[in-house]
Amino acid sequence: MDTQPVATQIGFDEFVAEHEPQLRRALVARLGMDRGREALTEALLYAWRHWDRVATMDNPVGYLYRVGTSRAPIERLAPSLTDRTRSARPEPWAEPQLEPALDLLSENQRVAVVLRHSFEWTYDEIAELLDISVSTVRNHLNRGLEKLRQSLEVDPS
Repeated sequence: MDTQPVATQIGFDEFVAEHEPQLRRALVARLGMDRGREALTEALLYAWRHWDRVATMDNPVGYLYRVGTSRAPIERLAPSLTDRTRSARPEPWAEPQLEPALDLLSENQRVAVVLRHSFEWTYDEIAELLDISVSTVRNHLNRGLEKLRQSLEVDPS
């Protein structure tokens, strides 16, 4: 049985319908497929339990992103962006060496690169999610792309 009032539940349901894909993509980009989805569950559960507070925030998606990353289950090994051996629905990748190359990036570089170039997020959207400036997003993107080029031995020209 739901413990939230109906009006609160409707606001939460609308929020989830609108923002769940964005939050899921960001958490998967940061934590990998399985941990990202578990973190999404934790973040949305937190949002449900504290909806009266979350609903009034200026940046609820960014806040829930941080909740999800802090409550994500800890793994012994570094996360992989896509773990094809455990995931029932692996994401398709065109370049087989992309996954290991992405795993070499810092978390913020990986999140910025994947969200910008895979999901076409704007610099402003990434900055808001990560709670950093747009210029810092540019730095993460530039450094991340340079590391990817080096790792994949790609000439940018």
